This record gives sequence, C-alpha cells and structure tokens, in this order.
Amino acid sequence: MTAQRLRTLRSWSLIAPAVAVLALLAAGGPGRAAAPAGPPVPRVPSDSPTALGYSARGADTCLICHRTNARVMGIFRSPHAQPDNPASPFGPGGLQCEACHGPGGAHVKAFGMKPAGIVVFGPHSPTPAARQNAMCLACHKNVQHAWLTGAHAANDVTCADCHQIHGATDPVRMRATEATVCAKCHAGVVARFREPFHHPVPEGTMTCSSCHDPHGSLGADMLVKSTVNATCTACHAEMRGPFLWPHQPVSDDCLNCHAPHGSVVPALLREPTPILCQQCHDLAGHPSVPYGPQGLPAGTPNPYLLIGGCVNCHSRIHGSNSPAGQDLMR
Repeated sequence: MTAQRLRTLRSWSLIAPAVAVLALLAAGGPGRAAAPAGPPVPRVPSDSPTALGYSARGADTCLICHRTNARVMGIFRSPHAQPDNPASPFGPGGLQCEACHGPGGAHVKAFGMKPAGIVVFGPHSPTPAARQNAMCLACHKNVQHAWLTGAHAANDVTCADCHQIHGATDPVRMRATEATVCAKCHAGVVARFREPFHHPVPEGTMTCSSCHDPHGSLGADMLVKSTVNATCTACHAEMRGPFLWPHQPVSDDCLNCHAPHGSVVPALLREPTPILCQQCHDLAGHPSVPYGPQGLPAGTPNPYLLIGGCVNCHSRIHGSNSPAGQDLMR
C-alpha cells in the first residue's frame, strides 16, 4: 500500500464518525418522536423562489430539537395538524410548522440559538404583534376585516394572547372557560360580575362573546350589534318597542340607566330609585317631594317612594302602548 493511500484511509477514519452523525440527524435519529402518519406532504422545488429559506424536511427537521417539548407536540392534537384537510398547515401541500412560523432554514443553520427570522408567537415574543397576526389572518380571512376595526388590534393584542394554538382544545372557544381567558386583561369587568346583581356570565349561562365580538366590530366596545340597544334587545325583546309612549332615555341608550356587567342595585340599575329617576326629572310639584305643613319639606319620606320608588306608579318604565299611558303608568 502506498504512503498516499495510507494517508487517505487515515483521514477518512477521522471524518467517518462525523458523516455518520450527520446522516443520522438527516434521518431523524433513533427513537425520534415523528409526526403522526399521513400522506406525504409535497415540498416546493428547491429551485423555486418560494422555497428559499424553508427547511428541506419540514416538521421532521423541527422535531429533531422540539420533539421533547410537550407544548409544541400538542400541535398534532389540534385542527392545525389534520393531514387530510387541504386547509390545514399539515394537509396536502402544506408547509407544516413553517406555514405559521415562516421559513426556518436560517434558524436551523443557527443551531436554534436565536429565532433567526422565524415568527415566535405569544405575549413575550420578540416578533411584532402585527407580524404575528398577519400569519394568522393569512388563513383566517373570515375575521380579517373585523379585526382591523377592533380595539384589540389597536392595542397590539395578538391572536396567541387569547388562543391556544397547540392543543386539542382552545379555552377561549369553550363556554366554560372563555370568561377566564378574557379576565386575564379585563380585571375590572370581573370585579363587576361579583356584584349581587349581574349578567349570568360566572354561572356559565352567558359568555363575554354573547355581547362582544372579540375580533372587532363597527359598534362601540366591539358589540355584536351596531348599537347598545340592538345588542341588549337581541335578548330583551320585550323592551325593543316601538312604543306609543316611549321613555326617551330608554330609546337613546340602555346604559343611561343600567350597568351591563353588574350592580349592587336590582335590575342592574346604576342608582336606586328615586335617585336614578331624579337625575333627569325635576322634583318640584311632584309627590316624590316629602311635603310637610304649610308646604315645607318634612323629614318623613313619601310612602310612595318606599320599596320600588318611582316604579310603584310608573310601572311601564321602558314605554307604554296604552292610549292613556303618557305617564308610563299603564
């Protein structure tokens, strides 16, 4: 054997183990937790401009490092990983993990030490909220226009702040847990639901989305209808009218009198009667003023104001259809 061939063999004996390790990594490694079996996902040609920056083996490349992360592996129990659904990232022709996180080639070359251009989701992500949401809205076009009009978008809230992307269930989409997700930011509203009189959100009969569209709407406070009254009367139809004798504050806005989330006063009123009514109605010349001798105010309240206040007489407080109901008494 010549000296040159001997040196060649010695060099190969040094690099052969490294070649074997690289080949093993390319194959996924022994004992790798592979993605659930499904139809092969075709990759775009490597010479196509759309393929630049994408990994060659899709999710198999990602799982070399992320297979031990339970939160990441939860994607395979979610609607996002349906192999037979063409709309799913893991469906035929999908880009799998990179459909949402963007091209991961640079991330792989950096050995995962930094995001290297991929989209990272969540409240503490270095990726700007607008870019995170753009990835979601690229597929979820049904909420795209509403989202751009909502307060959540204006305040840089991301989809991942509310939605659990990796997982079989999404708490914000379940009646029993939706309000818990909203409460993470809306603590003041949660406090109102603890008042003695409140809409039955804590009891699970209603949810926040019964009245509000979290993705956005053209109405105030992201209501599901265009106005407060239209939203309220969707359930309280008996208050909708039109009435022969309408009560003007009611026709204007239900919130003039009611606190929508909770109150210490029955019927979710902002103040007890007659205090609430007397914010608009003049006291002069009305029996609600406790008159004494010679027309001087007395210290004893008028009995008509006890237990029920003004509605003891004006029972049709939202409006009356009686020909004689001008005073909302019948």
